Amino acid sequence: MDNLLIGDFEGPLDLLLHLIKKSKMEIFDIEISKITEEYINYINSMAELNLDIASEYLVMASELIEMKSKKLLPVKEEKEEEEDINPEEELKRRLIEYKKYKESTEVFRNLEEKRSNYFTKSPENIKNYSLEKLENDGNVSLFDLLDAFQKLLERREASKPRNTKIARKEMSVKERVIKIRDILKTRKTVNFVELFDDFSKPYVVVTFLSVLEMVKGREINIKQDSNFSEIYLERVD
Repeated sequence: MDNLLIGDFEGPLDLLLHLIKKSKMEIFDIEISKITEEYINYINSMAELNLDIASEYLVMASELIEMKSKKLLPVKEEKEEEEDINPEEELKRRLIEYKKYKESTEVFRNLEEKRSNYFTKSPENIKNYSLEKLENDGNVSLFDLLDAFQKLLERREASKPRNTKIARKEMSVKERVIKIRDILKTRKTVNFVELFDDFSKPYVVVTFLSVLEMVKGREINIKQDSNFSEIYLERVD
């Protein structure tokens, strides 16, 4: 007997299909006597392991035994009444239908497993995650500022020498805000690009966050003469 238990099957038809496949039979050529014997042996083995046998398995066992007994009895030459349904043919039909169902279920299960590797989300306006307004007179949005920031990084990357070593400046947002304030004390307006004298990642990020912080605190306005033109920071007096 194999290592499969009753709990590994979805019902008596599932167990029968397993035994038929194991015996290398075709559903249309089932040997009722042989398959009945294997089925009963399987049920008995499970009972010896003190496993609960569902009633549906026992019902199938009784049906198989009845079919087997009819096979062993001599065929009467005269029958008073022909049976409308041949139990053996009906069992084959049920097995074929169940096999189709099981195969289609396996296909859908595989599709479900593949689909579980993908995660989707309904389209959503990303502006919901941005600052609703940047208080400024030039109608510059956060996306305009991000675009200018991205272009700045791209230009810097393209013009950067291959063997460049930049000393990292450790600085907090608070400290960087103070530095930008100092620049704007002597110059009321400064080009956004001029704020970046260092292109190490921490320094660039801190500078950008500092600009946002100052806009939020209404310390500066952000201006742009036209779309895609230079962006300027202007001190609010």
